[in-house]
Amino acid sequence: MIQLEISDKHQETYNNARMLAEHMMRPYSRKYDKAEHEYPKEMEEVAKLMAGSRDTSSEGKKPESESAAVKNSGNMGAVIGMQALAWGDLGLFMAIPGSGLGNAAINSVGTPEQRNKYANTYAAMCITEPGTGSDSANISTTAVREGGQWVINGEKIFVSDGERCDTLVVWATLDKSLGKAAIKSFIVEKGTPGCEVTRLEHKMGIRASDTASISFNDCRVSLNNILGSPEIATDEEGRKKAFGGVMQTFDNTRPLVAAMAVGIARAALDMAREMLAEEDIQLDFGKKPSNTSAIEAELYRMESEWEGARLLTLKAAWMADNGQANSKEASMCKAKAGRMGNYVTLRCVELCQSLGYSEAHLLEKFARDSKIVDIFEGTQQIQQLIVARQVLGKSSSELK
Repeated sequence: MIQLEISDKHQETYNNARMLAEHMMRPYSRKYDKAEHEYPKEMEEVAKLMAGSRDTSSEGKKPESESAAVKNSGNMGAVIGMQALAWGDLGLFMAIPGSGLGNAAINSVGTPEQRNKYANTYAAMCITEPGTGSDSANISTTAVREGGQWVINGEKIFVSDGERCDTLVVWATLDKSLGKAAIKSFIVEKGTPGCEVTRLEHKMGIRASDTASISFNDCRVSLNNILGSPEIATDEEGRKKAFGGVMQTFDNTRPLVAAMAVGIARAALDMAREMLAEEDIQLDFGKKPSNTSAIEAELYRMESEWEGARLLTLKAAWMADNGQANSKEASMCKAKAGRMGNYVTLRCVELCQSLGYSEAHLLEKFARDSKIVDIFEGTQQIQQLIVARQVLGKSSSELK
């Protein structure tokens, strides 16, 4: 039976992360929003405290033989903690050392040796290319085997944390003519000859987080740096499974991105309700709908949308913790939460009028930051397409 109740352990995770968000992230929100590309050194202390919290939470764990009984585990804890940190500041969260999406990829599909080696690194994800956005199957960056190395050539754009990270997870094709089945991901350490950051983007939101373009010119990495098998399936079913294995990364990271949207929408709702309370506009869930004002009714609707997105996100995380295929649910929560986050943050700005639009408060920043959550890790439209394929039983070639 599905368990979406927050355990005492995970409630403690949320409380600790929320405390960090409120006292060690919010005070620097405006500073690093204005100082785009300036390294937020204060986040190093947040990273240390987060690491200490993880070490403490590991004490008293059940023996390995009993771990199968755990229903709400690592994935659930991750989305709960993510929600709290995104409530603080999404851009600053993404600038915390060790919080890159590449870390999630290595932890999800890496070998025990890879996970151990890169456990303390700051890993970014390199997927998008100048000619390849939402269609991950159209990757043009190449990886060619030469002796005991992979030689990588290509260009990646919109790499979150691309300059500050020390490790990259790079998607590349072993043979472009073989389509999806030949796409693999590789671990590339920054500083490897042939790997170069070529540009930093100026952005509307999450300005505290750097977004880079990176080129790979005869960049050589060990054969052991491939995530998953280097073999290319020859039959159609094998090709589908091979690409599905690569895409499994998204099944783990999309609920995390959905949690970002849940967190930032909660931040906007909390701030808007606090500001509106000064005008004697407060929610009373005991009121009949016919007795509410237009603004109150809108706040009720937003709270309902928020709760729906939160529960979908928890469900996708619960399924991952219990070894259940959650590709559809991961896309569902990403689509729902991304859309909800955009709607709620912008509507809160509108409801608070000039104060919402002013830099005197962070509401306008929440609205700017929220837009990216509906875009990266697969756009709203792509998520809906994935869900439609799953519901209708169609392949990507049958339903485009």
